[in-house]
Amino acid sequence: MTFDYDLFVIGGGSGGVRAARVAAGEYGAKVGLAEESRMGGTCVIRGCVPKKLMVFASTAGAMAEEMRGYGWADAEAGEFNWDMFREKLTTELDRLERAYTSNAERAGVEIHHQRAKLADHHTVELADGTRKTAKHILIAVGGRPVKLNIPGEELGLISDDLFLLEKLPRRALLIGGGFIACEFATILNGLGVQTVQAYRGEMVLRGFDNEGREHATQQLKDVGIDLRLGLAPTKLEKQGDRICVHFDDDSSETFDAVFFCTGRAPYVWDLGLENTAVKQHPNGAITVDEWSQTSVPSIFAVGDVTDRVNLTPVAIREGHSFVDTVFGNKPRNVNHDMIASAVYLRPHELGSIGLTEEQARDRGAVDIYSTVFRPMKSMFAGSDARTMMKLLVDPNTDKVLGCHIFGPEAGEMIQLAAIPITMGATKAQFDATMAVHPTAAEELVTMRNPSRRHHPGTE
Repeated sequence: MTFDYDLFVIGGGSGGVRAARVAAGEYGAKVGLAEESRMGGTCVIRGCVPKKLMVFASTAGAMAEEMRGYGWADAEAGEFNWDMFREKLTTELDRLERAYTSNAERAGVEIHHQRAKLADHHTVELADGTRKTAKHILIAVGGRPVKLNIPGEELGLISDDLFLLEKLPRRALLIGGGFIACEFATILNGLGVQTVQAYRGEMVLRGFDNEGREHATQQLKDVGIDLRLGLAPTKLEKQGDRICVHFDDDSSETFDAVFFCTGRAPYVWDLGLENTAVKQHPNGAITVDEWSQTSVPSIFAVGDVTDRVNLTPVAIREGHSFVDTVFGNKPRNVNHDMIASAVYLRPHELGSIGLTEEQARDRGAVDIYSTVFRPMKSMFAGSDARTMMKLLVDPNTDKVLGCHIFGPEAGEMIQLAAIPITMGATKAQFDATMAVHPTAAEELVTMRNPSRRHHPGTE
């Protein structure tokens, strides 16, 4: 059978573009790609990139305060100009979108700027009714934010909307306790918005190491965010040009904006999966094997739509591995067990790789090397902010099972720590590494004695 394409990719985000570009540019495949919105997807257009730039923008007040502690008595951040920032942000995102588009086209990818859905196991139907056939189809449509199913939910915003606001709200409510809610609360608070964050749990960042969660939860409060734990909204109502939010403790308050940061779901709406034998998980995620292959041999899926590890670098690696396997005759898959991540709070971030202390204890024996200290830079300026560093070590093999850092630039540090840990480094090898002094990161190679041990059967 003759096909229009060797590969058709549905979705122009990071994972889909990487797969398309490598398949066409390195392996000479004939590749088509459809994207209904903007090339670059969530990370580039409405996620990681604009969020990180907004985090940077939100630090001016804290930086000025710190500099006053160093003798710059008149240091002030001044007034934040949202219009100027948004214009620069739009220009940068436009540049990145052009780069994603041109790089794919230069590699030989034919881009269809419209929605596509599956018509059968080898056919996609574009929004204009055109049908294209392909030997292989890759689904890389990502995920979308979800709202709570409560009355008035349509009055609330989602994370995408933060980057499109005409003006900043005076008072905002963030609903949720995950990394998006915490990062957005950090951003809005840093830009001068009165910020309330409501989360039904006891600590934010469920799934991260509990010691790191404790520090993150306390920091949100310390920087001025009104963090309401054990609280959830029950209803939203329009009240003039504001929104009245009712909570499950029978209280109610009004806000200029309400953001639902309550998770994301695979974007499988109207994807045409019913026209195929592709299997799905109960939450809609597409079921794949270790090669990112679905239950249909010709259809593959990568990224957030599979709900494995929902991070941009993971989607990119999955897409690249798929292409190497199918088109490059270099079979490889992705190990999802050891992946670093970071939560971009301010002033201290939370970086993590490997097992949490709780997971390590459930697994069996573990030695915990943990230290909490005031970093030199902020301490001199008068801050009481604490940094935490932790290594989890298997006492039988000496292998480092996990690392958790709460501190300035923890995202940068965890990336570097991830290299030896992914390679299977031992605690002895960390100890043999010479420290760089004075740095906060030197603590990772100077913790000689466990702060606590968990050895079942011997305790």
